[in-house]
Amino acid sequence: MKQQGIFICIEGLDGSGKTTHAHRLVNNLQRKGYQAVYTTEPSRWELGSFIRGTILEGKKRVPRVVEALLFAVDRVEHFEKDVKPALQKGKIVVSDRCVYSSLAYQGSAGLDLEWIEQINRFAVAPDFAIYIDVQPEVVVKRIRRKKSVMERLETQRKVQKVYMKYVNNKELVPINGNGTKSEVQQRILDAILKFLQTRKDA
Repeated sequence: MKQQGIFICIEGLDGSGKTTHAHRLVNNLQRKGYQAVYTTEPSRWELGSFIRGTILEGKKRVPRVVEALLFAVDRVEHFEKDVKPALQKGKIVVSDRCVYSSLAYQGSAGLDLEWIEQINRFAVAPDFAIYIDVQPEVVVKRIRRKKSVMERLETQRKVQKVYMKYVNNKELVPINGNGTKSEVQQRILDAILKFLQTRKDA
């Protein structure tokens, strides 16, 4: 029987190091002999590219409800076209963001969390999801936006509050994001390897 792959998600505030650590995790897993691949949300497909290049860049503003729906549709396409085929080949898929980003960002913007969960009911939950825990005061020093520092700080505080709901629900595994990149990556790698061993022993 062919081994089923494993779906891993890396979450965190803007500037927490998600992308860097997702790439490093893939490289480290590959060095240890695992077939690991990187992917990201929004996806690289047409809708995901529109979200990334138009909405997230601030070139076009749409109602929050529409934004949430677009993310939900792209998430399904991302899984079907990128994640699922890799999982069927027995690979470890490391995704830079997943459904928790919609919950945290659209939820912190005022949309009902239960509604966001409902429109994402077709999204496949990751087997293991990590939240890189870095305080809002730290990440705002790393990111550059047109908003004022206080606006960015308030936004990230709201986002963090939603993320912590899912940490407390044990859906997200918190990883201390303070320290050097190597130190943080080692914590992430240790958590992933422990999970993989648990899956192997099950």
